[in-house]
Amino acid sequence: MLSLAVMGSGKGSNFQSILDAIREGRLEARVACVLSDVADAFILERARGAGVPAIHVDGAPFKTKLEGVAEDRVLRILRDHGADSIALAGFMRIVKPKLIGAFRHRMVNIHPSLLPAFPGLHAWKQALEYGARVAGCTVHFVDEGTDTGPIIVQRPVGVLDTDTPETLHARIQEQEHLAYPEALQLLSAGRLRVEGRRVVRV
Repeated sequence: MLSLAVMGSGKGSNFQSILDAIREGRLEARVACVLSDVADAFILERARGAGVPAIHVDGAPFKTKLEGVAEDRVLRILRDHGADSIALAGFMRIVKPKLIGAFRHRMVNIHPSLLPAFPGLHAWKQALEYGARVAGCTVHFVDEGTDTGPIIVQRPVGVLDTDTPETLHARIQEQEHLAYPEALQLLSAGRLRVEGRRVVRV
């Protein structure tokens, strides 16, 4: 069973999907704590409502990355709460090698595209602007690159002629809420092995 820390910066809808999967018996895990770099992020309210330790971590002096004193503070919090794995759920800071190394192949992220297509921010907008006919989402292990880690689960979403960025993003999020618990359950059950850049199910 995973002892999972969830890190996010926003509303926490993927965190909610993880909680729901645990309650419904689809995911063998416990959420050890929720961390956010945004003091009033709704993900922290969701955590408090679920009785999960909810912790604001000040990322200063950096605005876009988790490094230095803040990174050390996060590592200490994770250790103190007994977390053995991390799910990044809309965490909008770049995580650095020290944290990644401490949770190698135990830190997972979800991205709103079929990687390696459209890495980075606002991937659904990138897909529309490119003229892609299929978008989707990817759950992957985190490495030192930008959305480059070994892929665990992908779910496609067709792009409609009538789609706006908002409608496409909403349909992608529906698939994210299925894909993230699925990937975490594979990790929890010990069914994933990383071979170089590739994930093998065992």
